[in-house]
Amino acid sequence: MSETTAAPLQYRFDGPEDAPVLILAPSLGTTWHMWDRQVPELAQQWRVFRFDLPGHGGAPAYPAGSVAELAARLLATLDVLGVQRFGYAGCAFGGAVGVELALRHPERVASLALIAASPRFGTADEFRQRGVIVRTNGLDPIARTSPDRWFTSGFAAAQPAITEWAVQMVRTTDPGCYIAACEALAAFDVRAEIGLVGVPTLVLVGSDDQVTGPAEARTLVAGIPDARLAVVPGASHLVPVEQPAAVTDLLVRHFSTAWQPAHDSVTGQTAVPGIPVRAVLTAPQQSPQPLAIAEIAPAPVVEPPQLMGRPDPYDAGLKVRREVLGDAHVDRALSQADEFSGDFQEFLTRYAWGEIWDRPGLDRRTRSCVTLTALVAGGHLEELAFHTRAALRNGLTPDEIKEVLLQAAVYCGVPSANSAFTVAQQVIREETTPTE
Repeated sequence: MSETTAAPLQYRFDGPEDAPVLILAPSLGTTWHMWDRQVPELAQQWRVFRFDLPGHGGAPAYPAGSVAELAARLLATLDVLGVQRFGYAGCAFGGAVGVELALRHPERVASLALIAASPRFGTADEFRQRGVIVRTNGLDPIARTSPDRWFTSGFAAAQPAITEWAVQMVRTTDPGCYIAACEALAAFDVRAEIGLVGVPTLVLVGSDDQVTGPAEARTLVAGIPDARLAVVPGASHLVPVEQPAAVTDLLVRHFSTAWQPAHDSVTGQTAVPGIPVRAVLTAPQQSPQPLAIAEIAPAPVVEPPQLMGRPDPYDAGLKVRREVLGDAHVDRALSQADEFSGDFQEFLTRYAWGEIWDRPGLDRRTRSCVTLTALVAGGHLEELAFHTRAALRNGLTPDEIKEVLLQAAVYCGVPSANSAFTVAQQVIREETTPTE
């Protein structure tokens, strides 16, 4: 286990020491304070454990390269504390960690609540593009637009202090950790495995969530055998902050009814007896509309394929090709392939990407430097354009790309480098200009 994988997470406990442990996990760009309004009531029945993502809320800036790594670091932290089994509620990125735990460590998770979550968050291109924006411009552009993604317009206008708090949370996050989290979400995709989640699950979403809305929530409910859906009216993505009472009520009901821990915490104490109502959850009194709950039949189990001998590098190559060039570019190239060019596209995927780009000898940043130089030397300006995009996604900054092109001017010729600068400059402007 690497040093960063073993690095403990920043955490805090609230509630009785002899109560079952309930974990509340944050979303990308937030801190454990996003759960402040839920803790007083939840801590009456549970030992509430909250943690910060790496580099968030002043936590040590040890980036987690994947959702699986973050889950491993969370379990390592819990192991040190002696917590073996727990309930888990996670929002967005925190929900992804919860799904990962339920899939890989089902013996640890007693019951699950997924809030503003999805088996696949948007597209890989979107998150890697966000990483490029942060690497080039810092977190301020992301911070300024966070309230638009997190809250309904009415809430943001009526609650300026909370809106400013949200901006400052993002602005004070470590950029490297934020970028790493974007990369982790870009690679997160459990659509083929979601039917293997075997714990009682509440899927909770704001009715006005434009990031991971009701459609994504219904995908989770349709896939998880023992899952129910709760739609909170008048709430957007950060629903625990925007509708705290509704979320608290739903979490209390879910974890009281769907979790019967005989020895589920560090102490082995049982939970407070649950509420018997399970078929329908009604909204808190202040919410004028009911919260929709649905029981869904189990989804079929997807068995992983069995590979014999050395695996074909095509699948690994396609994965690397998509990660480096982006789904949109690869989908376009493959869709345009016909009987004449199809074999060439397969050749590229299998050998250029599966055999060479996937080799461990050089990291992707270095391979991008080599590729840019070779394309300048050959005068391949069209490919230089999309490999400039790839270089940004692979972690090169605009200044580093400029240095590559300057060096190429010495060894490949000034006219070639002149054309390359024109192409690269246009791509960099397109990729690093924040969208308002």
